[in-house]
Amino acid sequence: MEFLVIRQYIPLFSVLFLSVTASAKELKINDIQVLGSHNSYKQLIQPELYKQMKTKLGKSFEDLEYRHPPLDIQLNKYKLRNLELDVLYDPNGGLYSSQAGNHWLVNQGVKPDLFDLDSELKKPGFKVLHLPDVDFRSHCLTLKACLTQLKSWSNSNPNHLPIAITFNAKSDHFNVVQFANPLPFTKQAFNALDAEFIEYLGKDKIITPDDVRGRFNTLKQAVLTQGWPLLKEARGKFILVLDENGDKRFTYQSGYPSLKNRIMFTNATESEDEAAFMIINEPRSNLEKIKRLVNKGFVIRTRADAGTTEARNNDYSRFKAAKESGAQYITTDYYRPEPLLHSTFHITLPEYQPD
Repeated sequence: MEFLVIRQYIPLFSVLFLSVTASAKELKINDIQVLGSHNSYKQLIQPELYKQMKTKLGKSFEDLEYRHPPLDIQLNKYKLRNLELDVLYDPNGGLYSSQAGNHWLVNQGVKPDLFDLDSELKKPGFKVLHLPDVDFRSHCLTLKACLTQLKSWSNSNPNHLPIAITFNAKSDHFNVVQFANPLPFTKQAFNALDAEFIEYLGKDKIITPDDVRGRFNTLKQAVLTQGWPLLKEARGKFILVLDENGDKRFTYQSGYPSLKNRIMFTNATESEDEAAFMIINEPRSNLEKIKRLVNKGFVIRTRADAGTTEARNNDYSRFKAAKESGAQYITTDYYRPEPLLHSTFHITLPEYQPD
């Protein structure tokens, strides 16, 4: 059984939580509020490597002390309907198949945890890793594997709520000699990324900007005038979003006005023709802004916690603001308590009603 929160707007912007009934069947995508996970693929760093990182790189890395179960468990057991994947461009394969962190362990006489180096990481295609040389343990090492898992789960649960997946196109370089240098996200890279979405997830499983824009000239005009597709038409599908700003976002959008023929939405600002799905990670300082944007019809993703800070301090203020903002997708690293932190901190939406 799946769960959702249904929101209806009234002048004071109160949020009403209602069971899905016959009268609620004309709900749209932007009428729900659900939880999601941040860096959804991430496994815990091997403890011995974590110690080496602190010694060699001179940081505490407390913000990396979190983990997630496999994607299907997040979707089934915890009913998450928002995921995040970090993708790295690797058209020839092998760029990330020899991690500096594992070499550090071997040099210290420590056996690295079992990790698939020879097959998946040496094949051409996008990789799904957090920090390729140190925080590289992933439930699905390649985008192909992630998408294949998600499509299989979706086919087995065809009536699921639309799942939003945000993507970071990672190309950061680190000033560490032994580390791999990620490739830039050129237009060719983004075209290849869109092609992988179509090949491994299937265009029929994706709600694209074209689907939302319809007969309108711009995506923004469609959202503000007609609104998002009906929820009943969006079931069994995914919304893909490029979580980037600056050059990467403009590279993806360039030549595709209002994202025509593109697969992902982008984190465009309210003033742009591409505006539809926005990522505003800090709900406390942006509370009124998010309320206003949601009330206009935009879809917002925000965060209930970040960098393990809230979990370590048992601080629910960020989550409280996220709920109050009306943001449709709220991500967390703690939809279950984390034993490593010796804390009961976890994020739930107790107002969920079965749909």
